[in-house]
Amino acid sequence: MADRHRRDDKDDLEDRVVAINRCSKVVKGGRNFSFSALVVVGDRAGKVGFALGRANEVADAIRKGTESARRALVQIPLRGNTLPHAQKAKFSGAHVMLRPASPGTGMIAGGGMRAVLDLAGVHDVLAKSLGSNNQINVVKATMAALQNMQSYKHVVEKRGVKI
Repeated sequence: MADRHRRDDKDDLEDRVVAINRCSKVVKGGRNFSFSALVVVGDRAGKVGFALGRANEVADAIRKGTESARRALVQIPLRGNTLPHAQKAKFSGAHVMLRPASPGTGMIAGGGMRAVLDLAGVHDVLAKSLGSNNQINVVKATMAALQNMQSYKHVVEKRGVKI
């Protein structure tokens, strides 16, 4: 599915459509189609969110998904342009592995992971999707991995260590 980018000037958030699914229901008069759109929203500075919008038209599904994703934004810790540490996560059958990379490496990630990491503001990362390639589950596993990240300052405060 082709990615769609849109930037909103009022709150500096950008959204991207990761996947659109069509579902059909056979009724007396023929087929009824409904659509679901997986949308990722982020500010490229550590805030990212995703949602699934469902409607009878593609445009309405994308609009609903975008609105829901904006309400579901989470802050993730970054260390420069990369992640603070390596992290693995699982959601359903999708397993993801995220590793920080040295500056200049770029983003080595595919599919739904690329959209989430790009809109989160991660520029240098090594990522691998293992297991299921279901876009929805891969995005959910990636978000789970990012939410489990802890910054250096947070860990030091938690342990009560003086620097």
